[in-house]
Amino acid sequence: MKILILGGYGVFGGRLAELLADLPGLDLFICGRDIARATAFCAAYRGLPRVHPQRLDRRALAGALESLRPDLVVDASGPFQDYGADGYRVVEACIAARTDYLDFADGADFVSGIDRFDAQAKTAGIFILSGVSSFPALTGAVLREMAKTMDIRTVEGGIAPSPFAGIGLNVMRAVVGYAGAPVRLRRDGKDGHGIGLAESLRYTVAVPGRLPLRNIHFSLVDVPDLRLLPRAYPEMTDIWMGAGPVPEILHRILNLLAKARALFRLPSLEPFSRLFYAILNRMRFGEHRGGMFIRARGLVDGRMAERSWHLLAEGDDGPYIPSMAIEAIVRKRLAGIRPVAGARSSVDALTLADYEALFDGRSIHTGFRNEEPGAPLYRRILGPAFDRLPAMLQSLHGSVAARQWQGHAEVRRGTGWLARLAAAIIGFPKAAARVPVTVTFTPERDGEQDGERWTRDFGGRRFASHQSPGTGRNDRLLVERFGPLAFAMALVIEGDRLHLVPRRWSAFGIPMPRSLMPHGPSFESEAGGKFRFDVEIAAPLVGMIVAYRGSLEPA
Repeated sequence: MKILILGGYGVFGGRLAELLADLPGLDLFICGRDIARATAFCAAYRGLPRVHPQRLDRRALAGALESLRPDLVVDASGPFQDYGADGYRVVEACIAARTDYLDFADGADFVSGIDRFDAQAKTAGIFILSGVSSFPALTGAVLREMAKTMDIRTVEGGIAPSPFAGIGLNVMRAVVGYAGAPVRLRRDGKDGHGIGLAESLRYTVAVPGRLPLRNIHFSLVDVPDLRLLPRAYPEMTDIWMGAGPVPEILHRILNLLAKARALFRLPSLEPFSRLFYAILNRMRFGEHRGGMFIRARGLVDGRMAERSWHLLAEGDDGPYIPSMAIEAIVRKRLAGIRPVAGARSSVDALTLADYEALFDGRSIHTGFRNEEPGAPLYRRILGPAFDRLPAMLQSLHGSVAARQWQGHAEVRRGTGWLARLAAAIIGFPKAAARVPVTVTFTPERDGEQDGERWTRDFGGRRFASHQSPGTGRNDRLLVERFGPLAFAMALVIEGDRLHLVPRRWSAFGIPMPRSLMPHGPSFESEAGGKFRFDVEIAAPLVGMIVAYRGSLEPA
């Protein structure tokens, strides 16, 4: 199989070539206008396919198709938003040569207009698929899975790349180009528009049972989904898609520029794209993780319900996700599964199972959540991952009623004067090799949040805290309050343990620096048919304040 990749040494084309590195028998033509870059890419390539550098301008593709006779053309160049009326030159050349075609297009006009070639592609016996990337191939796959149990009415989604992922210049040109410009979408059941990068929302990507991303600022982007998904779901009333690049300060600056352009009717911001490209690819700090979410609301058994899908990518795996849709199609074609002839978008090209097969073995994790407002506290935060907890953890956390558990514990205390002072203020128990413990769980509302008061009695020494689901920047976290101090913790399942991982904290409602946040390993588990707890609390400059571990069972 011979594959010609336009822009083959660029960000998306290069990653596609890497994803296909384990497939023998492929010939990859790495094409572009810069033969030196194509040659350098091929020299550095490590994989089973044969790679061939080619100098090729997309405007002169017909000759290359005649001489190279590829089985598939992949257009990884761009930005597709700039191609204008003559933007389908490559598509027309592929139809004339009867060569299958895929592209990474993210331009809404380009992708939504591809079906004009449907009849010609069918006559030629080839497939023409446009927008074969995260938007709309992956979003389309997710929504088709949701639609099996829900009549979808509204959709929101977003992608949050890792700050270390890097971004191509053509992508930056496209994004900056529509910043502050009208973006066509569906709103309130009518065709309308928003303002690119001027509308924002915050969201926490949280795969059930895994460490969530930090609460991220997403802004409206012009992607094909905004027009294609309402076609696929005629009863959809609203759709919104965003991106959440970091660092947030640069993102906020772009928001301000977009709003200024819209308000004062300024010209395009595209001349600043190289500046943003340079800055964004140098300001690499924070978590080396990225993610994506799709949130849908609709009717389930005649009632409104909300369901969300979350994706978390660790390390260097995330940047490959946009190229995986074409990888999946190539692998399926090699296995004898070929897309039907015709020209269309990729909104229904793949299933979620196709993606999950590619995610397997990588640090890419996904999961669905159903919102359950009346469910027990820990089930609301963990979602379906709650069912993976050991039986005794499910028993302790699986009720909304008042209850009491009892057992024994070992307590250690810090010896420094600051540690002793902190322990005395909270009311932590004194050091003891074995002390009886009783924990009483009482449903209690804290402001607008339903939660639980945990009253711990260590041999007559009592201290209490209030636990509730986080909101705002603490969304998808467990918030535990000790008087004026509040700690937002992630619930993370590793093996048979439930870890409580501190993420944010505040004093008197004021966010405090993470560098000063109390920390320490804290987890729950099951052993000998009993609930086991192991908690250590330490703080910078203070050291260990208290550590206690032991077991509980229902009173």
